[in-house]
Amino acid sequence: MQHNQDAAPRVVTRADHTVSRANISRNALKVLNRLHQNGYQAFLVGGAVRDILLGREPKDFDVATDASPEQIGELFRNSRLIGRRFRLAHVHFGREIIEVATFRGGADDVETDGGGRILRDNIYGAIHEDVWRRDFTVNSLYYNIEDFSIWDYTGGFDDVQNRLLRLIGDPEARYREDPVRMLRAARFAASLDFTIETETEAPIAELASIINDVPPARLFEEVLKLFLKGSALSSFEHLRRYGLLQYLFPETVACMELPNAGSFRDLLRAALANTDQRVEEGKPVTPVFLLAVLLWGPITQRVAAIANERHGPVFWLHRATDEVVEGQQQYIAIPRRLAAPMREIVCLQPRFANKGPARVRRLLGHPRFRAAYDLLMLRIAVGEEDPALGEFWTEAQNEPVEAENPEEPRPRRRRRRRGPHRRRPRDQDDG
Repeated sequence: MQHNQDAAPRVVTRADHTVSRANISRNALKVLNRLHQNGYQAFLVGGAVRDILLGREPKDFDVATDASPEQIGELFRNSRLIGRRFRLAHVHFGREIIEVATFRGGADDVETDGGGRILRDNIYGAIHEDVWRRDFTVNSLYYNIEDFSIWDYTGGFDDVQNRLLRLIGDPEARYREDPVRMLRAARFAASLDFTIETETEAPIAELASIINDVPPARLFEEVLKLFLKGSALSSFEHLRRYGLLQYLFPETVACMELPNAGSFRDLLRAALANTDQRVEEGKPVTPVFLLAVLLWGPITQRVAAIANERHGPVFWLHRATDEVVEGQQQYIAIPRRLAAPMREIVCLQPRFANKGPARVRRLLGHPRFRAAYDLLMLRIAVGEEDPALGEFWTEAQNEPVEAENPEEPRPRRRRRRRGPHRRRPRDQDDG
């Protein structure tokens, strides 16, 4: 659907929409009202407007205005200017941050590289230019604090009602501008249960490889959004369908496509579904466990390829884990603080086979025991391990593990003396 970029917006009056100030954060309202009272335009924009229209509780509140970043900084002493590609303000209210962005100018003024990817974007403009810089129509609705109306330039209001995800502008050009938009399309379709509009969907599979033009650190942040927000399983299936997953986790995809990989595919789906359930129940989730599951198949495949009789299986598991994680870093940059515990979860798996009391006590006290145990139980559920092993470790957590001779006190270790203490000879001058 093409829109006239010079056309006036459709104005949806307060009587004709469901966005109420009662649904908006008090701190976001403070920002909107202060901007308006000081003569600036102020709009709530993006996902918050979309989510309220859908009857969902927004997680973040973003504000768009004609005030410059410096003017925003003068109005809000609790603000901080951030960003190099595009400057914006974060207004801090305790733990809540309201993001305030100046309207962006036309796309013709943006600096891009040879492939069309945006490099610099510090061009400010008016609302009728800003709207065409946004990604999807459903994220381009502006709630006006002046009269509580919604301004719609792109047909986004109807797309929300129809649960349709449509990219603004020419899809191929917009994806080349920022390849992460393909991941966002998959994520929004999954999390909102929207249908991706035909023209928006068509170029994704062909352009999927340009995902690797994005810095791995940024891709890691996108992976967290895909898998830790409550729609991990659906996001995973969308990524597979559009050929995007192979550019994020290539070895995982290769392993899933092996003829005997049924248990690994089941393991992945079970872990993703479990993560979604924890999010729904308000329980904490961590990327460490999911990363361990995503790489479990490639790691076991690598062990089979490199192991020999020179060393035991634990050695080869450590070696394979290091190699797979190192290879994965080329695609998404897993921070060291997460890579280290992920390795531990994987490398603890062989230790579950040892049921000696001392080994059991030691493993139960390991900081990664619970996550490693969860992986073990998933492996049992898909037929990789003996259910009796899971029963043993489930009971071990509920019962104190006795020493082999509990009545015998452990002998105290005696400190070893380094040798006879020799007095320092007195100096002749000491008298």
